[in-house]
Amino acid sequence: MDVILVPGFWLNASAWDAVTPPLVAAGHTVHPLTLPGMASGDDDRSGVTLADHVAAVVEQIDALPADAEVALVGHSAGGGLVYAASDARPGRVARVVYVDSGPFADGQAVDADLPADVVDHDLPDWADLDDQSLVGLTDELRRQFRERAVPQPGATVREPHRLSDDLSRLDVPTTVVASEMPSDVLRGLMAQGHPYVAELSRHHDYEIVDLPTGHWPMFTRPTDLGDAIAAALAPRTGEG
Repeated sequence: MDVILVPGFWLNASAWDAVTPPLVAAGHTVHPLTLPGMASGDDDRSGVTLADHVAAVVEQIDALPADAEVALVGHSAGGGLVYAASDARPGRVARVVYVDSGPFADGQAVDADLPADVVDHDLPDWADLDDQSLVGLTDELRRQFRERAVPQPGATVREPHRLSDDLSRLDVPTTVVASEMPSDVLRGLMAQGHPYVAELSRHHDYEIVDLPTGHWPMFTRPTDLGDAIAAALAPRTGEG
């Protein structure tokens, strides 16, 4: 498959560097994305919108041959981007993989309350993040993460996702790689009708697989993450 890798907040294509070898070894062609405004800390993020980030994923899909089998992989808030892209191009997407993430519903934003004057949303101090999210991030990994972190365009944090194809996108086969929150907890939330997983609950073909670690498995367990994504993309019985 052609695998489009979409990073979450504060990261660009380099976040996937250690994840891609197992995917390449499995025969896939990888396309790690650097989204608008995320190339470096010097980028101008004042005019970058959530729609720009979704468009960047859609443009990568459109740049591939029409007969290419395309998979989308989104980490964290990148999950909302790949879901919106699958909504825009449902006939082109063979599978979506969410890495410690999930689909965002129409109208859902990461943080609608982020002040309108925030242009550069910086990586928070470690003390301001949930301890579970930091599992596996050694002092050295934290140093490397902060060194490579790029401010997130504020508009992409507070603007809501907009979806249109309420039928086709729910048919796209879906895998959730559960890291920070175990699969049994996610399934429990789904049984309760929790809004965090409401959109995933609507899907017709999904699976949840566990990869226990914190919120950034591309740093803490990169080879295992690559293997998990490759397994999600492997043909199912009766397929091709």
